[in-house]
Amino acid sequence: MTRKLATFKVLTFDVVGTLIDFETGIKNGLASLAAEGGATLDGEEALAIYREGRRDPDAGRFPDDVARCYDKIAAKMHLPRGDEYGARVVAAVASAPAFSDSRAALAKLRRRFRLVAMTNAQRWAFERFSDELGKPFHKSFTVDDTGTEKPDPAFFEAVLADLKGEGIEKADILHVAQSQYHDIGVSRQLGLTNCWIERRHGRKGYGGTIAPERFTEPDYHFTSLAALAEAVDQP
Repeated sequence: MTRKLATFKVLTFDVVGTLIDFETGIKNGLASLAAEGGATLDGEEALAIYREGRRDPDAGRFPDDVARCYDKIAAKMHLPRGDEYGARVVAAVASAPAFSDSRAALAKLRRRFRLVAMTNAQRWAFERFSDELGKPFHKSFTVDDTGTEKPDPAFFEAVLADLKGEGIEKADILHVAQSQYHDIGVSRQLGLTNCWIERRHGRKGYGGTIAPERFTEPDYHFTSLAALAEAVDQP
């Protein structure tokens, strides 16, 4: 770390997977259906099926994509089939909890920085997540606002253009995210300073997040958001 974190003006955040524990939301929804049928669920296997299904260009936008991917999960894990079951898992994901440190860490960071959300979630789902997080954001950009999904550079460029209207330059921004695929790699390509929150620290694989073609070494690396918030105060 060659630059003090306190020197940034804006923190841009990935939301789903970084602040909101969507993997728990998926697993909870699926486990409920499995329990009704007297079955058990391998949560990590289910996430792997979802991850691959998410690559389908027809999967749809998050969290509605979970319903489309549900058929693949149900077929392989012997869960009930039908649109109503996929809708139940979507509802579970839309109600996914914040990570245990997210709300307090964001409240602390908000006192020093402008916080900006950048999410592939649809606006209706983001509003639920924002409530769960304590509504900490100065601004928010969803897939509905940008018309595209990360890692498309156009998503980032739309945000950067908007912030430039507030006098914010790239050098003023630290992009904070857990997804190497959706955020860390492309933010590096676009010349942004980035911070990787390794939410799956200590666990194998990428869970429900698409794996990157190659790993990008981040500018800053923490295994929790709380650690980032604490590091800001370090001299």
